[in-house]
Amino acid sequence: MRFDLPAEKKWVHDIEVPVRWGDMDAMGHVNNTLYFRYLEIARIDWMHGLGATINPTGEGLVIINAFCNFLRQISYPATLRVRTYVGKVGRTSFDTWHEMAHTHSPGEVCATGGATVVWANMVTEQSVPLPDFVRAHLGA
Repeated sequence: MRFDLPAEKKWVHDIEVPVRWGDMDAMGHVNNTLYFRYLEIARIDWMHGLGATINPTGEGLVIINAFCNFLRQISYPATLRVRTYVGKVGRTSFDTWHEMAHTHSPGEVCATGGATVVWANMVTEQSVPLPDFVRAHLGA
């Protein structure tokens, strides 16, 4: 099953992620699990830039689902540009979408992916309303 990125989305972040030699598997390309790591790096860098740092006794993002469409193989050496977009914004959650491409050929997307994230209280493990500073950035 393939999930397509929606036409209605807002660009919110770009990051360059270097591919490491150890990211490759025995087949000589980046292991599929690492694509999710690259998406995580982009999401955390974006949230950290907003001031939403990781706090195990406070509030923050929790992923409730995630997907990745593997479109082209990636091998070392490479630097990837991961573009992050936001889709639907709710009271406690929002959808994130990503495009991953080589920096030397940005028109050739290697992977697309996304996740639905919920803003949660880490102690009670319950969803809570998105903070105003996050809502403002999301355009909600």
